[in-house]
This record gives sequence, C-alpha cells and structure tokens, in this order.
Amino acid sequence: MKIFDSHTHLNDEAFWGNEEQYLKHAQKLGVVATAQVGSNTLLNERAIKLAEKYSNTYAIVGWHPEDAKDFHEAERTKLMQQLQHPRVVALGEIGLDYHWDTSPQKVQRKVFEEQIEIAMKNKLPIAIHNREATEDTYAILKNVGKNIDGVMHSFNGNVEWMEKFLDLGMNISFSGVASFKKTKDVHEAVRQVPLDRIMVETDAPYLAPEPLRGKQNEPAYALYVLEALARHRDMNPDVLAQATYNNTCKLYGIENEEN
Repeated sequence: MKIFDSHTHLNDEAFWGNEEQYLKHAQKLGVVATAQVGSNTLLNERAIKLAEKYSNTYAIVGWHPEDAKDFHEAERTKLMQQLQHPRVVALGEIGLDYHWDTSPQKVQRKVFEEQIEIAMKNKLPIAIHNREATEDTYAILKNVGKNIDGVMHSFNGNVEWMEKFLDLGMNISFSGVASFKKTKDVHEAVRQVPLDRIMVETDAPYLAPEPLRGKQNEPAYALYVLEALARHRDMNPDVLAQATYNNTCKLYGIENEEN
C-alpha cells in the first residue's frame, strides 16, 4: 500500500525541527508522499524548504483566510515568486473561514478571489479551505474560478454540496473528520464521491482520526483516514489507496515516482 497525504503541515511549529522523524514514521505506515501546505509567507517558505529537502515531499503555497488581512503588495510579490519554484504544485490553502474572526469577511473574499486569479494565470490547481462559509465559497469559485482544477480540503459537507463542488471541477479530500462516528453526512459523501475524484489527507497537526482522535495528528495517520474511507465505501484499502494516490498526482501534476 502507498498513500499520498495530500494536505499536511509539517511546517507548523508543532513539528518544525523534527519533521524527518515524522516522515520516517509515515513511511513505516505506507504514507510515501506528502504535500506540505502553507498559509502565509513564513509557512510558505517552510513548505518549500521541506519540499527541497525531502523526496516525495511537495509544497503548496498561498494565503489562508485567517491571514488574509496581511496579504499586501509585498506579500503578493513574494507569493508570485514562490509559485515559480519547481517543487510547488498548487496554490493554497485559500478560501473562507467565517468561524474565526481574525480577518474581516470582506477582506477574505477579496483575497480569495485574487488568489484564484493568480492560480489561473500560473496554471496551477488550488487547495480550498472552507469553514462555515460554504455558500460564499461556492459562489466565488463558480464566478471567478472557471475551468480551474482544485480540491476541497478536509471536506465536511453533505452530498448535495459535494456534487456542486464536483461540478465546478473540484476534487474532494477527506481528513480524520470522515472517521468520526457522528459525521454521517461526510460518511455518505465518502460513499458517493467518484473514485477518480477522491483524495486523502491528515491536515496534521489537526483533526487526528479515530482511534487517535484528540491527540496530535501527523502524516502517518493518513493510513487510518484511508482505512475509514475504505470501510465507508466497502472497498479494499489497497485499491482505494492507489486511487487516491493517482488522483493526487494527477491534480498536482506529479509524475508517479513511487513504483
């Protein structure tokens, strides 16, 4: 079995300086590739450093909605430079977060739209963060992100919304939320998402899956997310792992280096 953790944060303070041990642990559990996701200048730089240092590790850079208020001209210029790096495979995570009040919603929407346009100009896919802002996230993607490829990271909606995002060209990535017992809408989305559009992630250090819920998450635990998805779909985990791996490589434009 080989698993691609399509969205994780070894660039976070929780891991920084010890990322090699976490990657080794991931390898032991079959997690052979990771995408390290940034959210501001510092974390974008760290994501790129990790991608430069470790094989089968890639960087996604962008400005998170919580940091949107700080996305000014200098940061925009820096992001444009970072997007040219050969180990950067997507722009993200970008989107809307109406749960936390760290950036005004109007600013979040403006920065989200601007980054979609930047991604389109650079012919890069996007990784979408959506928390308590589904209607606005969908509207912006529909109006601004025409014909752009991307992924709804840590999807936690119902089948109806999943189908709407699929129709826009998005892939659907599931995190440990899909392993939680009470997230019935997410379980149903897992069952119904097309096999060629499903991805798996940890979003570490957040959202540790069962049976480790409440603990610090890490890329190795993508195995437990994958196993939960396989149970919901009544699939062989090895077959599902291969499909999610291939889907992630396809979206991010990565040649399958792990054979």
